[in-house]
Amino acid sequence: MKTHLILPACLIAFTLTQAENPAAGQPIPNRLISYEGFEKNVQEVEKIREARRLTEEEFLQRMSQPGVVILDARSASKFQLRHIHGAVNLSLPDFNEAALAQIIPSKDTPVLIYCNNNFENSPISFASKSFSTALNLHTFVSLQGYGYTNVYELGPLLDVHTTRLPFAGEEVKEK
Repeated sequence: MKTHLILPACLIAFTLTQAENPAAGQPIPNRLISYEGFEKNVQEVEKIREARRLTEEEFLQRMSQPGVVILDARSASKFQLRHIHGAVNLSLPDFNEAALAQIIPSKDTPVLIYCNNNFENSPISFASKSFSTALNLHTFVSLQGYGYTNVYELGPLLDVHTTRLPFAGEEVKEK
């Protein structure tokens, strides 16, 4: 008798679940979101990124070249605390075609990027992220996705107190 009651109860629960979410098990369409496109972009970036990672010395040399954009994709509040001197700030969540075009003159402009995980001993302005979610990864993939073809990334982990990279910001002024 109990077995006969369980089966109808399961069918009713399944039917109610399907009524609440008719797309259960089906992709929910959204023409503005493509996991496959994101995955393709990540795979393309993987092929070029390692060759575009720069040492501290290489980053310093490229910084001094005319027309280079140093892009800091952290939040505005972290940027205000400490950033590489000469960098422009556009927070990653604010990336879109128009916003990027305002700070990067053309798709082939040399762009240098860095993130929290490039610096240590500045725990407020450069709070470390999980290695698999480092901002460099997302920034590089996003810039590639928007068609920017000349992106380079600071590679090493540097101490803010000993790096030769120049800093600006409120934390720097305090000292």
